[in-house]
Amino acid sequence: MTDKKHVYAIDLAQQQLAQLNSELLLRKLRITQSPCDTHVHVEQKSLKAFCSNDYLGLANHPVLVEALREGVVKFGVGSGASHLISGHSIAHDLLEKKLAQFQDKHIPDVKALFFSTGYMANIAALTGFARLAPEGQASIYSASLNHASLIDGVRLAKAQTKATVHLFDHTHLDTLAQLLEKDSSPLKIIVVDGVFSMDGDIAPLQELLRLATKEDALLIVDDAHGFGVLGAHGHGLLEQLNIASDRLVYIGTLGKAAGVSGAFICAQESLIQWLIQKGRPYIYSTATPPAIGYTVQKSLELIEGDEGQLRRAQLVRLISIWQTEMIFSKWQKLNSPTPIQPIVLGSNANALQAAKLLDEAGYWIPAIRPPTVPVGSSRLRITFSANHSEEDVRELIKTLQVIEKKVLESTS
Repeated sequence: MTDKKHVYAIDLAQQQLAQLNSELLLRKLRITQSPCDTHVHVEQKSLKAFCSNDYLGLANHPVLVEALREGVVKFGVGSGASHLISGHSIAHDLLEKKLAQFQDKHIPDVKALFFSTGYMANIAALTGFARLAPEGQASIYSASLNHASLIDGVRLAKAQTKATVHLFDHTHLDTLAQLLEKDSSPLKIIVVDGVFSMDGDIAPLQELLRLATKEDALLIVDDAHGFGVLGAHGHGLLEQLNIASDRLVYIGTLGKAAGVSGAFICAQESLIQWLIQKGRPYIYSTATPPAIGYTVQKSLELIEGDEGQLRRAQLVRLISIWQTEMIFSKWQKLNSPTPIQPIVLGSNANALQAAKLLDEAGYWIPAIRPPTVPVGSSRLRITFSANHSEEDVRELIKTLQVIEKKVLESTS
């Protein structure tokens, strides 16, 4: 029987959804009907996609499709329990060993821990490491433009441990340096995105590591958008910058350039052992199906091998074409050395109009709006895949130049 009483929560939801809609901030799901690739079927439409994080084009790679099939035959479709109960498979163990090998030149005595999502890995890292100090004796320094999962991890760590939290601008580190110098906390943690997902710029890790070393801080780097893409072997930002320290904690995701699913934390062995004991998202979650771990192992082979190098070289060519040939009259293009190439349009209305015109022209590039980006900086977030051709990029450039003119004319 339906409850006929007044439900205040439903009224609140409806009111606030209406408010979001009036501010052009209401988000809607779109249903894909094909594998992740550069050309996709979305709600009965065929679109050229420049919006996924499948940077190396591995999400539908035949080697990985076959690996998943093999993994299911070997290990079944579920893990059955958390890692600490009975869910830790040989597939997970071998994957963690391989992930650690990717960072063994950068983190001494390194071990890896596999998670089902990057969100969970970030929550586990922030809350787990904050517990190393007695209550109220940890300080966390978080870049102001960090990903939402890092922000939520910092907030939860503060709530659970009474840690002191400071925000800093990753493009100007003077304030961070001053704050660290005055901080007498026994445990200091700096946390930063390796590649900032909405701007595409790279964190100044060399300088951050210098500050962390000087002030005895732990430096946590979420390299979700650098892993697989950056570095000669695709090992990520630490390889790209050739830095090493036992105070580095490296976090990467496996559902972006790696093309599969999951995430990992690499750190000095004692820190990983601590997370196994105190990382609640790890302890209290059912382990990812072993077949996924088995598939990711194959993905790492592709990333590190000749094919990975060829795919990264293709990305370099596409980025070069974009940065050389994409010229706007008014719109702001944020050039990045990564596959992330944002275009800042300002208002929500402009971004939505541009996305709609792109959709009509056969392109899938959603409008990115607050709270994902700061108010007044709504944008199109162009992302390249190694499966895009040079002609794909040049056609997109021509289309965007036409659309910019239409949007500017409509708002003049």
